[in-house]
Amino acid sequence: MSTTPPSPPATLTGQPARWRDWLAAFVPMPVAASSRERLKSCLGAFLALGCTEWISRHLLGGFNPWFIAPMGASAVLLFAVPSSPLAQPWSVIGGNLLAALIGVACARWIPDPGVAAALAVALSIGLMFRLHCLHPPAGAIAITAVFGGPAVTKLGFGFVVMPVAVNSMLMLLLALAFNNLVGRRYPHRHHAPAASHGTSDPPPSERVGFTRADLDAVLAARGEYLDIERDDLEEILVAAGQRAYRRHFGDVRCGEIMSRDMVTVRADQRVSDAWALLRRHRLQALPVVSPRQRQLVGMVSMTDLLIGDPGRGEQRRDGIVRDVMLTEVPSASIDQPIVELAGAMSDGGWHLMPVVDDHKRLIGLITQSDLLAALLKPGTQAAVH
Repeated sequence: MSTTPPSPPATLTGQPARWRDWLAAFVPMPVAASSRERLKSCLGAFLALGCTEWISRHLLGGFNPWFIAPMGASAVLLFAVPSSPLAQPWSVIGGNLLAALIGVACARWIPDPGVAAALAVALSIGLMFRLHCLHPPAGAIAITAVFGGPAVTKLGFGFVVMPVAVNSMLMLLLALAFNNLVGRRYPHRHHAPAASHGTSDPPPSERVGFTRADLDAVLAARGEYLDIERDDLEEILVAAGQRAYRRHFGDVRCGEIMSRDMVTVRADQRVSDAWALLRRHRLQALPVVSPRQRQLVGMVSMTDLLIGDPGRGEQRRDGIVRDVMLTEVPSASIDQPIVELAGAMSDGGWHLMPVVDDHKRLIGLITQSDLLAALLKPGTQAAVH
């Protein structure tokens, strides 16, 4: 017979664990910002708040108050999390001015200051949601309009313009200047890839896996506000998918699949030479290299060598290649994982990807056929099993 003592009741063992899990939820996940980004945030807030206060004081003269405390909260968003939807220009200006206007109105028409402040914040949140300008520091501005003292009360609706509008605009201008000077993308915008052929079909990368419509449906089903742009969330999910793909299929590099015996044309050659090469080798495009260093300087295609309507097929008879070539051409490095080429070669419509060295010298070419063959080769498939 077993002498193992009976287990204690589940309520005795499970309850502390539930309490620990509940208390652990009070602590947020660690901030993923690098030390450099944290330093930028601190420096930006210091410079912006100092400059805004100094400019406001000299611009508004003896005006009182010339600077309001909620600008400190705005600085946290503008310089610590500039990619947040709550920190975008319309959120800052629209949210602050709307809250100031509602706060002054509630202070004037509701006798009880406590009720006036609570209603001002509640109405501000509701209208900010409606007008897509949610900005948390605006709640403090609404309260300031009610409890700001005689100076704010005397200003009335003038408080909306001075100091709220002046402070907000100065802070925003400084944020625009600082964030862009230190290499941040602000305002935080996203350029979605367009269909390369000008058709209504979505880009190839959006025809498989999850789509934007799927992402929108999931976010709508959650029903709660997330402090991240939908485009950023999509970008993160796509990047995570690419990372998982590399883990499963191996990290095949461009140097392993590129063609080294290349057909190229020099920028100083005649158009007729390029046309002859395209026809002889049955190619759609040729990389263009500099005459001496073989540096990649452009790309020339069949379409570039036609005059007028491409459908007529009238060939150019004179000129040199550099006059008709496309100069803005993407390229890859020899050690770059091939999975990173998928976006440019599918959504971007590039059928030929040049591979260059550190000096921009052309060392290889990758076609869509090369990429497809590499992704389907048995060695990479075996890595999954």
